[in-house]
Order: sequence, then structure tokens, then C-alpha cells
Amino acid sequence: MIFTLTIIFFILGLVIGSFLNVVILRLNTERSFGGRSGCMSCQKKLSWYELIPVFSYLGLLGRCSGCKSKISSQYPLVEFATGLIFAGLFIKFQDIFLINTITFAIVYSYYAAISALLMIISVYDLKHKIIPDVLAFALGILGFVGLFFFDTDGYVVFYPHIPSLLDFASGLFVAAPFALFWLVSSGKWMGLGDAKLALGLGWILGLSKAISAIVLAFWSGALIGIFLIFFSKKYGMKSEIPFAPYLVFGAILVFMFELHIFVF
Repeated sequence: MIFTLTIIFFILGLVIGSFLNVVILRLNTERSFGGRSGCMSCQKKLSWYELIPVFSYLGLLGRCSGCKSKISSQYPLVEFATGLIFAGLFIKFQDIFLINTITFAIVYSYYAAISALLMIISVYDLKHKIIPDVLAFALGILGFVGLFFFDTDGYVVFYPHIPSLLDFASGLFVAAPFALFWLVSSGKWMGLGDAKLALGLGWILGLSKAISAIVLAFWSGALIGIFLIFFSKKYGMKSEIPFAPYLVFGAILVFMFELHIFVF
């Protein structure tokens, strides 16, 4: 049963990932998030069989069926990554599912919404090198509200409570260094959007796991940055590399596997 449900949640993630692509594409444009999708080159309206997450991209060989222009690999990658995350969330919370399905629905919905927001933030920052305030604020609100309902010290437990002072301060502690980097460098070292993202992550993960996520983000960012500088003609020593995708990667890794590089 667990395997079947994992596949179901993976498929759910694929579908949600398809919608996230629409949000990423149309956010801060005059286009609404509703209506049928179409080819970005020839404006051809897509048929139902061209909208199946991942599989349509593979079946079309990554090209529009009308004008044969190349379809961005962002679409299947976001869909597949969201599918993996949604399946991973079910595996993480499967014990709660077996004990109380209502509690599971609350916990899963909360962290699925956060995961979807983080996916949008990371891909949008990768494309445009900016984190929209509306996304950062939404994440911060979710994180702050979650302080009153979820215990993040160990295994995630749902119970209404009054957070400790450390819980309240965790977001500020995590965001402060990013804000300082932004202030000292006038935005050259770090964007203010990264500080806003770190604020929400601090509340969602708790201080220990948030710092662990930041360490993983810097490690992965440094490795990939060095690789891009040496092996990609598009990047140089002064190239601007968005940091949000690395922060999101570190946060998801730490959350899924309960990693504590620093325990305090």
C-alpha cells in the first residue's frame, strides 16, 4: 500500500509541478494563471496530450508539435523535481498517515505548500536573479504561522502551542547575516531577497537545521560555481550567480533527511 500511495503522491507532484511552471512563467506579467497553455514561439494552443507532465515533453522530443521550436527543459525538470518532493514528503510522514489521516492531511498540506513556494522561488531566481517580495512574504507568513502548530526540533509533530523565544528569534538569527552582507556590499555580495528567504526558512526549519541548510547551500554553491567558471563560457569570476536555488536545495535536503551539521 505504501508503495502505491508513494506513486500516487509522485503523480500529484507532477501535476502540481506543471502548474508551478505556469506560475513561474506568468508571475509579474500581465498574463493570468488561468487559461490554456500555448507554445511560446507560435502561440499554438496545446492539446490535452501535450500537457501530460514529463511524458508529453519526452513524447514530443522536447519540441513544439506545430513550429518545432525547442521547449525549455525547465518544464519537465520542475515537474519531476516536484513529483520527487511530494513523494518524499509522503514517505517522511507515512507514520502519521497510518496513525491519523486528518493530522497527516494537515501536516502534508502545509509542507507541500511550502515546497511548492520554494520551487517557484528557486526557479524564478535562477531565471531572473530576483526573489519577488510576494513569494518571500508568503513563505515568511507560512513559516511564522507554523511556529504555533509544528514542532521542528526533531520529527515534525503537529500540535498547537506557544513557541519559545528561540523559535521566534530563529528566523531573525538566520536572516541577519544575509541582511548584513547585503548592507555592507550594497547588494553586490548578496541580495536582500536572500535575507527574506532565510527568514522564512529559519522559522520553518528551526535554528539548527536552518544553519545546516545554509552550510550545505554554500558548499553546493561553491562547488557548482567553480565548475561553471571553469567549464562554462557564460560565467566568469564576476558573474552574478543566484543563491536561492542553493538555499532551497539545502533546506529540502536537511528537512527530508533530518540533517544536523551543527547541534545546539
